[in-house]
Amino acid sequence: MTHDEVTGLILAGGQGRRMGGRDKGLEPFGTARLIEHAKRCLEGRVAEVLINANRHLDEYQALGSRVIRDREGGYQGPLMGIWSGLEAAETPWVVVVPCDSPALPNDLVERLIAAIGEADIAVAHDGERDHPVVALIRRDLAADLGEALREGERKIDRWYARHAWVRADFSDCPAAFANLNTEDDKARLAQQLRADEA
Repeated sequence: MTHDEVTGLILAGGQGRRMGGRDKGLEPFGTARLIEHAKRCLEGRVAEVLINANRHLDEYQALGSRVIRDREGGYQGPLMGIWSGLEAAETPWVVVVPCDSPALPNDLVERLIAAIGEADIAVAHDGERDHPVVALIRRDLAADLGEALREGERKIDRWYARHAWVRADFSDCPAAFANLNTEDDKARLAQQLRADEA
């Protein structure tokens, strides 16, 4: 698999309830916004970066990526964003990342590709737990995911379990998968990253 066969998909379509209803992708973190941190680990490593967003579309489009809304309204969760991205992608594979994990490793795409083997899905694993919104997914699964959503499925891990999936080992960098749901989360990660650089 080459990088030309992979689309990057950033999930930024949530309601940000624990962040006071703010659009998390546009939240500042350090010297950039969270969406810009998410793009960093994808740009130059995939054929195209898509942003799944449901608000502030002009601000996301200003970043130079194709912006796609959920195919169905109502903020139905990350599976809806993944389905929307799989349907919009023009490559055989899609790497999914959340907008609120600003420390994802620069070699994320390469490591997911290396782990996939003959499977349809590779999920990042930090040595203790899976991170299902950090994954490499075969685009051909779009129709099956659409059917699962119509049946009422909203749990990512349950949908993954319907397919051949593997874990990609990121046990050497578990802190990279910290996700920021609250202001306290942002402060903690900023402090941790400053300590790591010291």
